[in-house]
Amino acid sequence: MTSIIKLSVMSGARDESPPCYLLQVDDFTFLLDCGWDGHTTENLLEPLKKHINQIDAVLLTYPDVAHLGALPYLVGKLGLKCPVYATIPVFKMGQMFLYDAYQALRSTSEFDLFTLDDVDTAFDRIVQLKYSQHVTLDGKGRGLTVIPYPAGHMIGGTLWKIIKDGEDDILYAVDFNHKKERHLDGAVLETLSRPMLLITDTYNAMMVQARRKERDQALFNNILATLRASGNVLVTVDTAGRVLELCQLLDRLWRNQESGLIAYSLALLSNVSYNVVEFAKSQVEWMGDKIVRQVEDQRTNPFQFKHINLCHSLAELDKVPEPKCVLCTQPDMESGFARDLFLRWASNAANSVILTQRAGSGTLAQQLIDVPKLSRLQLQVKQRVKLEGAELDDYQRKQAEEQRAAEIARRVSSTARLSQNGMYDSDDDSDNDDVGGTGVNGSFDGRSMDQAMDVADGGRGKAAAAATPIASRHLSIHGEEARQRSFFKQHKTNVMFPFVEEKLKWDDYGQIIKREDYTKFQSVVMEDRVADEDDGEEEMAEEVKEEGTTKESDADIPTKVISTLKSIDVRCRRQFIDFEGRSDGESIKRILNLVKP
Repeated sequence: MTSIIKLSVMSGARDESPPCYLLQVDDFTFLLDCGWDGHTTENLLEPLKKHINQIDAVLLTYPDVAHLGALPYLVGKLGLKCPVYATIPVFKMGQMFLYDAYQALRSTSEFDLFTLDDVDTAFDRIVQLKYSQHVTLDGKGRGLTVIPYPAGHMIGGTLWKIIKDGEDDILYAVDFNHKKERHLDGAVLETLSRPMLLITDTYNAMMVQARRKERDQALFNNILATLRASGNVLVTVDTAGRVLELCQLLDRLWRNQESGLIAYSLALLSNVSYNVVEFAKSQVEWMGDKIVRQVEDQRTNPFQFKHINLCHSLAELDKVPEPKCVLCTQPDMESGFARDLFLRWASNAANSVILTQRAGSGTLAQQLIDVPKLSRLQLQVKQRVKLEGAELDDYQRKQAEEQRAAEIARRVSSTARLSQNGMYDSDDDSDNDDVGGTGVNGSFDGRSMDQAMDVADGGRGKAAAAATPIASRHLSIHGEEARQRSFFKQHKTNVMFPFVEEKLKWDDYGQIIKREDYTKFQSVVMEDRVADEDDGEEEMAEEVKEEGTTKESDADIPTKVISTLKSIDVRCRRQFIDFEGRSDGESIKRILNLVKP
């Protein structure tokens, strides 16, 4: 039976915007990817908002921001509730992409479209799959089956095959790469022949790629020439996708004694560099056959890099000796470490910048690619600084007022809750002891209560008490209202100091005892020994304590983002070397002729 199929384009058609499509198969609606561009603007997702409640499932193809960057916003802000399907590497590496992107954006702007908690919540909805695993949908999707296949390009990259009632099949294939690489095998698109419908892209249709050997040689020549001239090399990479291919290539070049690079430094600068490498080590089975054979035969992990220094901040990078080659994340250079290093090194003619992938229009990276002979730039330089002086005092005063108001509200609500639950009773004379201003029935009078709140809250008690009903301000409610709460007799509950008695545990041999309760410590002897030791240890401990206190206090200091317009002299060399890992236009035409949709 032929299905009714409708494809709606949210973005990713007729331009270089990230892919985001709605695929409707009868009554079931798929969201195919939910990418976001480097500008991270909310306007890109405006067409998707009105369809958010119609989405029944999300299919993710790659872990980068261009394919899943909007997922935290859809889940955290728009309330997307449907399941999300992705492979295991897309689940792991996708989090690394978003963590790194979030920290890069927060360092230069008041980014608030989603938080790290939104990222975690969004990825909790992901159903992790393996290649060729069949997933049969139920409910409105009864009769539908989705199957992921290898797509190359990035670890965990996916071609999605959607089958309806075992007859109609739809193939979703974007940004695939049919070529084998150092750490990945190619896509299997040519084996999935004759689909009823093929959904693909033409992002690389006009590109003519150089041979892999020529591409690698151009990278090697640029790096070696710059380092020998005592310059530094900046290589822009993504967070956890194509960076693995470049790390494999450069680590092998540094291991080669004849390359002449072993005398120089190599570093990977990212907020999540250590985690990315550790995840890569644990996902070898998702990589190419060559990597798997190396692990089985040599018993060595190819991602145990010997020459790459993993850095998480510019301070750590400064400790790496120069000249050096640095792989920096955020390839669009709109934020993050790549932009920071470019501002540092752009004015030195001995340095070099290597761009490994294209970026969106209007970005700094694309501007450097489009205008190779650019000599001067006007850039908005944004940075996050700590509040000082009057700004810090105003911020702390506002915070103190908010905390004080919250504490007053908490006290009032707690008192009202105790009164409503009958935690106080005036029937027992023993509970009617006078405590500073109590009335006849043992309850606080209005004047004393106001005074108590006024003293405790620094003069704010009267205002809070005036806005609070009398019944909620008093510690007990007396009269007919208290007696008419229930038909049955209520047991009196007195406020007691909280104490939990530890229960004794028994086994077949009797009571279980704790060994430490019966161990004698030579405390006096130990104190004498500690006192006789060198006083230098105490001084060192005090220094460590003071240092830790200083770090904690620095972390608590509020910050703000300042922006300045700077004129940058671009004297460094720039070169674009295509390491995107996509099939070029000629290959796409040949593959489509083999698939024959």
